[in-house]
Amino acid sequence: MARHETTRPVTFFFLLLPYGISTGFVSITLPFFLTRAGFSVASAAAIVALGVSANVWLFFWGPVVDLTLTPRRWYLLAVMVSAAALFLLGIVPFQQSVIALLTAMVFISQIAVTFVVLPMGALMAYTVPDDAKGRAAGWYQAGNLGGNGIGGGLGVWLGVHFAKELAGATLALAMIAAAFAIFFAADFHVVAGFGFRERMRLMGRDILAMLRSAIPLLTLVLITSPIGAGAMNNLWSAVAPDWHAGPQMVALVTGVLNGIVCALGCLLGGWVADRFGRWWSYFGFGVALAFAAIIMAFAPWTRTAYAIGVLVYAFFVGTSYAAYSAIVVHAIGRGVASTKYAICQSLGNIPVAYMTAFNGWVHDRYGGVWMLNGEALLALVCIVAGLIVLQRINASRVSVSSSIAVLP
Repeated sequence: MARHETTRPVTFFFLLLPYGISTGFVSITLPFFLTRAGFSVASAAAIVALGVSANVWLFFWGPVVDLTLTPRRWYLLAVMVSAAALFLLGIVPFQQSVIALLTAMVFISQIAVTFVVLPMGALMAYTVPDDAKGRAAGWYQAGNLGGNGIGGGLGVWLGVHFAKELAGATLALAMIAAAFAIFFAADFHVVAGFGFRERMRLMGRDILAMLRSAIPLLTLVLITSPIGAGAMNNLWSAVAPDWHAGPQMVALVTGVLNGIVCALGCLLGGWVADRFGRWWSYFGFGVALAFAAIIMAFAPWTRTAYAIGVLVYAFFVGTSYAAYSAIVVHAIGRGVASTKYAICQSLGNIPVAYMTAFNGWVHDRYGGVWMLNGEALLALVCIVAGLIVLQRINASRVSVSSSIAVLP
């Protein structure tokens, strides 16, 4: 691998803003205007879920990033293409007659923006010291979720006061501006100096080693579960009428304030992961997020409760996402880091997609209370199962270490 320098954790905040802005437009601005254009919550949720599902296919093009251009070049190319895709999505009419075109544009825009994320795995694995990886994960998710709030909230505000076309153009420019942070990050070739056949051999060997290790394998299983998925963040704007929340409140609470609160949660989650351990933060914040949903389900369904509940939920989404990134960065190690990170990201986005669709279906069939409680209960069941498996893995390691210690 070519020589590289250290990348400061805070740099990842700006690097992830373009990704967050694009997904924010799709998950907040889009369902807000779709439901007001006559689409049902379930239909809006299905379109958003399909867009989010683009992240599931990251593992297909993850190797391309490791085996070809440098992370910096891939990042810049991805931001330009995804910004153009967001601009085009802004000019597609939100009408039932063009639902197929709209759905396709959403999916294409989210495919494009996934290439913004892919180089980040290698950057964190190779250029961030081990004792700062938790903070890097926190800043990473702060940029992701903070950008999500900007893309969603600003998108709703501009769409309500001016036009969604202006919203798309403005957010596309914001993505390009944030991308200049890449020049403050290290640049390198992951597998420099090897031929294509040798690169493929190294990649296969590295992935197989990860799959054979107990903790990385457990991590891959857990990130496909609903723990800390925070899928309601994709639907708050669509279900806002249940709490009698108007457009101004939705734009503020799901947008700017949501982004700020999520970012603060991410920073706390990253700090806790470095200070007290990745697993404590991952399971602990997963429980906190589940209880935030349960409390909101049984609180009064008023505009004030909506604002407080959404922001509390957003805070624990931030902590959960930072903890998620911390265990993923630990699991992938180094090697072909972008490829392994792509595999984890693909798996990690599966619960966001299926829980978004699930929540929308439960809402339309059983109501908002069961929507929130159902998400929480599924997460809590998976947390208990995960803790049991982790305890057995640790017990097995202790047993093996003790056996080795008494060998003559």
